[in-house]
Amino acid sequence: MLRILQFLYGLRSFLLFALLEVLAIWLIVANNSPQGAAFFNSSSAVIGSVLKTQSDVVDFFSLAKENEALLEENAKLTEELKAIKLIPDSARIELDSTLKVSFEFKGARIVGNSLRFSQNHLTINKGEKDGIKPGMGVFNQEGVVGRVKSVSTNYAVVISLLNTGLLVSSKIKSNGVFGTVNWDGKNSRQAKMLYIPRHVTAQAGDTIVTSGFNAVFPEGIPIGIISSINQTGDPNYLDILIDLSTDFSKVKYVYLVENTELSERDSLNQQSKIQDEF
Repeated sequence: MLRILQFLYGLRSFLLFALLEVLAIWLIVANNSPQGAAFFNSSSAVIGSVLKTQSDVVDFFSLAKENEALLEENAKLTEELKAIKLIPDSARIELDSTLKVSFEFKGARIVGNSLRFSQNHLTINKGEKDGIKPGMGVFNQEGVVGRVKSVSTNYAVVISLLNTGLLVSSKIKSNGVFGTVNWDGKNSRQAKMLYIPRHVTAQAGDTIVTSGFNAVFPEGIPIGIISSINQTGDPNYLDILIDLSTDFSKVKYVYLVENTELSERDSLNQQSKIQDEF
């Protein structure tokens, strides 16, 4: 304490000068309108700039939480939009509630992703405690991403669309003809559409979407666009190559969709000894 007092005593002349300067500035500002206005305007600008910088820094570090909140909100809005877009029966017959397919949506962030294997997977930051279940479909604003394979308490592993073992029931949007999309393990931006009969009229540029037949994805989620059609090879089916709508090298946030009636459908399929395309 003594050293601090000695230090301040040594600076007594400078401190007295600084005090007198502050006093002189205050007298000028307080008794002269032009100088007072200029001072307060300048101080407001400086304070405003400091506060803006502080706000920008805080906002930057809170972006992750904001994105998570927006993702959850978008998932809820997507669920509501799908409910609004339910197509009524053409004969205007009141459908029994048990016949209405119900989908629920959740948001998640990708924390792990692979592209270089034939069996690629993704990891998301949501798990069992968040209501994530095996079998849920995964997509983003661009299109289909994959399907949940396994779940832990806080995380889930997703079978990527870039996985040669994943089949997605799909259709050509322009004519409604359905087939199956499957990745051939080659180009991460392209896949094959299988089982389209040769007599079907299709052309490059046609959009491919989910068919809704496999109960995993709602109908109409984008998968890709036809890039080429080869009529040689298989005598029964067209060889269709599509450009995937999802860029898996950039995917970061996804939505998960659950068909709340999927377990009932799976149970029925097992009894009937049939298998859905996933």
